[in-house]
Amino acid sequence: MSVIECKAAVAWEPGKALSIEEVKVAPPKAHEVRIKIVASGVCHSDWAYLYDVAQMKPRPFPLILGHEGAGIVESVGPGVTKVSKGDKVIPLFLPQCGQCERCLSPKTNLCTKDWDKTQQGVLADGTSRITCKNQQIYQFIGVSTFSEYTVVPEDNVTKIHPDAPLDKVCLLGCGVSTGYGAAVNTGKVESGSTCAVFGLGAVGLAAVMGCKAAGASRIIAVDINPDKSEIAKTFGATEFVNPKDHSKPIQEVLRELSNGGVDFSLECVGNVGVMRAAVEACSPAGGICVIVGWIEVEELSLAPLDILLGRTLKGTYFGGWKSVEAVPRLVQDYMSGKLLLDEFVTHRLTLDQVNQAFDHMITGKSIRTVIEM
Repeated sequence: MSVIECKAAVAWEPGKALSIEEVKVAPPKAHEVRIKIVASGVCHSDWAYLYDVAQMKPRPFPLILGHEGAGIVESVGPGVTKVSKGDKVIPLFLPQCGQCERCLSPKTNLCTKDWDKTQQGVLADGTSRITCKNQQIYQFIGVSTFSEYTVVPEDNVTKIHPDAPLDKVCLLGCGVSTGYGAAVNTGKVESGSTCAVFGLGAVGLAAVMGCKAAGASRIIAVDINPDKSEIAKTFGATEFVNPKDHSKPIQEVLRELSNGGVDFSLECVGNVGVMRAAVEACSPAGGICVIVGWIEVEELSLAPLDILLGRTLKGTYFGGWKSVEAVPRLVQDYMSGKLLLDEFVTHRLTLDQVNQAFDHMITGKSIRTVIEM
């Protein structure tokens, strides 16, 4: 196996636009897989680690972002048994080794395999497989799908159906799985319940879809962008509320709409003020709030009474799915019509237009942009 030269979008430093560069992708080492990326979604987390660095723990630069991709196995390193050359796969920022204490527990999906390494942008041996201009380029959460080729650990990839359309199922690598699972796994939304979903990006719309799949009778979609009203109904929302249309805090509005509070609320923004509103929108008598939105450094403040009477506050990571085993099932659910994916994709761009994808996201024009390699 030889080094592959290809194009990638490199983030040289925080706050600067991505730069399309020729990079070198080394062959996979033991228990690693080299993937030809076919398509990648552009997730808000990619933007946040580049531009909203005050809200995030620092990551090493230069790095290649992207963590919501799909592709084809180009080659495998020694000892790889789970995938083979030519397989269609989805790389996973959350591993599932199947052997650690957490993998063996039904309570969590937070596999510990090489976690500390991939969070710092390197693989098991402490180095990245990608270089540019004789410099190591870090791999964002061990993945880096804004590159035509990447190398990931064997436990961070899953084989999917050979007929799966990669430009659609790439969304199951992060956003859709996260929001959908937050409702059906973490929140365990109940049939006949009333739900509120805060934030109607891809993650929030997937949470709406999860609430519908769980049989919720009322799904109140909340967003400050009025354009999100119609698309929310596509995914199953029964009502739309814009906080800007009300003089009262949104939690008061929702409590009035739901006879004292919703049964389930899902925060899909990543804003501590919205998180508190989501908690307080729940019924004090057993309401469940799930924090889905990603933020790392700000503190969330609550009044003891927010929890004391009986509300539950929960967090979710990758929607609670055990990644390697769950994602192929989600792909099958999409292919059988049980799960929407096409409706999330509002824009398709090429790799050299990736900065435009960030613009579409931040201005609210897109739900998901897919980068086609």
